[in-house]
Amino acid sequence: MNDSCGQDPFVLKVLGDSMIPEFNEGHIIFIEPDGAIKNGSYVFAVYEDEYIFRQLLIENEEYFLKPLNNAYPTLKISGLEDIKGVITQRAGKRRKELKHYV
Repeated sequence: MNDSCGQDPFVLKVLGDSMIPEFNEGHIIFIEPDGAIKNGSYVFAVYEDEYIFRQLLIENEEYFLKPLNNAYPTLKISGLEDIKGVITQRAGKRRKELKHYV
């Protein structure tokens, strides 16, 4: 469980290309601090004192933050306490770019 219980959802603008092709620079992501964290979720996390947006992978009780762009490394984190929220939606400049994540 993350330590942000009771916080309101918030939005951020995607910067960079670490999560293409699913999330392009300029997309808006909706983050639910109390969202259900599961293997494969897109998450907002803290890594080395910086916030990062990646896909959570859980393998053999170890936790990793994986970019979708293979030009970036997969990062190991200590546990779910590093997760600060789950991405629940993506929006862009066009209606067809709206997508929900469960």
